[in-house]
Amino acid sequence: MLPWLAELSADHLSTVRDTPLAKLVRDDMLAMILRGELRPGQRINEPDVATRLGVSRVPVREALRELESTGLVVARKHAGVFVREPTGDEVRELYEMRGLLDGFAGRRAARLEAPARLALADRLDASIDAMNAAFAVHDVQRYYRENLNFHWAIVEAAGNHALAATYRTVVQKLHLSRLKNLSQDMGMRASIAEHTRIARALRKGDIARCEDLMARHVSDAYDRLQSRR
Repeated sequence: MLPWLAELSADHLSTVRDTPLAKLVRDDMLAMILRGELRPGQRINEPDVATRLGVSRVPVREALRELESTGLVVARKHAGVFVREPTGDEVRELYEMRGLLDGFAGRRAARLEAPARLALADRLDASIDAMNAAFAVHDVQRYYRENLNFHWAIVEAAGNHALAATYRTVVQKLHLSRLKNLSQDMGMRASIAEHTRIARALRKGDIARCEDLMARHVSDAYDRLQSRR
């Protein structure tokens, strides 16, 4: 679902030798959460996860501690560890942060040299075509996936590792708030029009406009989300 989501499996765990087991387990559990196999609010059963991944409970516990530090799971005394359910205030704050990050990414991407910038613009146009195709058949999940690809392409092109890491953290938390309504249309038509304006501004190398459009797009997306609640 998410562009950076590693497709790990239990078989993969037995073949990787250079990565600590706890990290592999963490990555696999992260994938399970972000694919919706472990749902927001659900208690994570350590023995079940360990059996599924073919490991002991020790690396599972270590992985859960790491995931708790990212805010994706929460430990409750005498109750266990649960997949985090973001509150309304948390979602608002995450959208505010994402607006800042997207704006910064748009500014940096629009400053790329012409060959790299035009190649990125072509990639964004292809992404918009895919969004239009999803919209035509009302495939909301396909649209949502392509929407994430569009934004991640710009973040990657910005060439800032700290930005990319922070962006992943923010979007993963927001993704938890969307898992319960991935089939709900959050304004695809308006969103596609906004994406089109962003791609045009980037193609022209209009730095200020690209930054502004990216930030406003995220703000408008939050407004659309609120209007459907």
